[in-house]
Amino acid sequence: MNIINQMPFLRTSREFPTDLGLLCDQMQKAYVDTANCVNQRIIGLFPTLRPAITGQSFFLANNIRRQLLVQVYEFTTTASIPHNITDVEAGQFIRCEGSYTNGTNTFGLFFASSVAIAGQITFYVTSTQIVFLVGAGAPALTKGKIILQWLAEP
Repeated sequence: MNIINQMPFLRTSREFPTDLGLLCDQMQKAYVDTANCVNQRIIGLFPTLRPAITGQSFFLANNIRRQLLVQVYEFTTTASIPHNITDVEAGQFIRCEGSYTNGTNTFGLFFASSVAIAGQITFYVTSTQIVFLVGAGAPALTKGKIILQWLAEP
């Protein structure tokens, strides 16, 4: 098995020399090792209505690095929501998910096509908005949240 994204390894112990020059080298290596391991994880601080860098990068065509950005939205109706994301091409939204409640139970929101699905509330993303579709028989919505993730332009 050839695993590309293995967990970063951070040494738990290190021998520090008494020579000051060698100690400086070891301290520099320790700092770089720590920074590299920390930077290879998802950051985890995601504000509402503001894009945040997740810490994940993807190398697509021509090995150009693209950061994964995330933005969270809260809503209380199925009216379209302006997403205010301007630096994204069509097809760059790659992870979109959400949930909502009817005041009693919690239901999943599906990132789908522009065709309603019976019994479900789904959504799709245009160049300017998050658009909801309410299928026949879907539970009523009182409030919910959507998370959009997209690959930023280099």
